[in-house]
Amino acid sequence: MSRSQGSSLRKAIVGGLVALVLSSSAMAQTAAPASGLGQSWPNAADVSSSPHWHVYVFVLNGIKYIQINDLNGNVHAAVGTAGGATIVLPVGIDTQNVSTQAPTSVASSAATIYSDSSTTVTATPQSDGTTMFHAVPMTGNCNTYNCGGGRGS
Repeated sequence: MSRSQGSSLRKAIVGGLVALVLSSSAMAQTAAPASGLGQSWPNAADVSSSPHWHVYVFVLNGIKYIQINDLNGNVHAAVGTAGGATIVLPVGIDTQNVSTQAPTSVASSAATIYSDSSTTVTATPQSDGTTMFHAVPMTGNCNTYNCGGGRGS
């Protein structure tokens, strides 16, 4: 093997290893962790679509758990969702302010803080200083709330 062939082979091997490491890292970042629910600063990616909230997603045994924290790390609420059903978990200081039903009217102050193909979570500040959270499963039925209109921003 000539010197240039050896150099080319080394470059190809190094390039392949770099690609493998980068793809493994990307897959690890997209996989939701299975632990950390209820923690102020869980070892999970912040997937919030709002700069005012931290949202963390955990998956265990096919159930997705969505946790909402404020910017100081205080846990406000969490829901569990699977197969189109969503339940409120007894976690956080706003557990009593979580609904799994679409609101009858959407306040202009409502902000979508998380959305994926199965669930949308909005936060609406209340006059008493609390926040109302709506965690609504996405269904095949398109309405104003879950298909783009009226969600707030």
